[in-house]
Amino acid sequence: MATSADQASAKQADDINAARTRLFSLDALRGFDMFWIMGGEEIFHGMAKATGSPFWGAIANQFTHPDWNGFHLYDLIFPLFLFMAGVSTPFSVGRELEKGKTRQQLLFRVIKRVFILVLLGLVVNNGIKIMPIAEIRFPSVLGRIGIAYMFANIIYLYSKERWQMFWFCFFIIGYWLLLKFTSAPGFPMGDLTMKGNFASYVDRSILPGRLYLGIHDPEGLFSTIPAISTGILGILTGLLLKKGGVTQMRKVTTMAVVGIIFLILAQIWNLDFPINKNLWTSSFVLHVGGLSLLLMALFYYIIDVKGYQKWAFYFRVIGMNSILIYISGHFIKWSYTTEGFFGWIGQLVGDPYNIVVMAICFVMVKWAFLYYLYTKKTFLRV
Repeated sequence: MATSADQASAKQADDINAARTRLFSLDALRGFDMFWIMGGEEIFHGMAKATGSPFWGAIANQFTHPDWNGFHLYDLIFPLFLFMAGVSTPFSVGRELEKGKTRQQLLFRVIKRVFILVLLGLVVNNGIKIMPIAEIRFPSVLGRIGIAYMFANIIYLYSKERWQMFWFCFFIIGYWLLLKFTSAPGFPMGDLTMKGNFASYVDRSILPGRLYLGIHDPEGLFSTIPAISTGILGILTGLLLKKGGVTQMRKVTTMAVVGIIFLILAQIWNLDFPINKNLWTSSFVLHVGGLSLLLMALFYYIIDVKGYQKWAFYFRVIGMNSILIYISGHFIKWSYTTEGFFGWIGQLVGDPYNIVVMAICFVMVKWAFLYYLYTKKTFLRV
């Protein structure tokens, strides 16, 4: 029978092993991604409004979503987060497998996680209140992350790396063929307009409640199919980063080269199947996948290879509580807190730059809250 000292030693060994295998760059990149969600984009919108400059206007425009086809940098935030959820899988689920947990046990944990994320997504969309089903929006960002993460992890648990690559290709090619040779009733085959595409038609037909845009929901059920490939790409990247016998620079080079190839293929595919976040098109998967790989390569090289970690602490604090800060705005009135503490600064600065200063203060207040939780080692785990 193991003594308490033996158990403590084993736990300490596990903690040391976890620290060695944890990617500091992944936490930092996750925080960098969430920085824009927690208010970073408003700084640039404020600059554009205050200056009236075409330069700042062009930058601010990148922090909006296109109406339909096309791509702005703001479109990267959601898929990058899903990609990183996949990257963490070999380091979390994979480590549990190595410690002796069965696939069935881990499958239950994955299903439990998707249930929690879907539930949180419903709360974010609708709040906590009683309302008619017809008024409830069921699709959500967190729901898509949960469902895509679940299927990607099932594939990870029950298939080898080569088959994971197969499923990555299967979902994006299959989705392309489905939308190319189908349409909503009354529309020509391959119609990709909001009303005429097959994915939106399926969502309108089977999803209860309301859709975000009435006839279409950007987090709809059918367009979650190619999002699974985004999660699988993250898992394949995590497997590469965890792999022994491969130098760190080789890993960086592989991510960068594959990322560039994906960006080129996305532009070619865009000619037939437009890059479109609303439909999460296959060309969109490759485009955001390429950008995610390049960002992961950059952060991994600077932080984990070269060892420059201190500069990324700001983002790491955000990344350690990413889901909490995402949902916090539905429970905490951050604008009220910001105005209460820093309204006087905005008054001193005056028009027109007070909106920029207050946007910066808004982000600072949120970060201070996250830093307090970080010092207390309080993290929302899903």
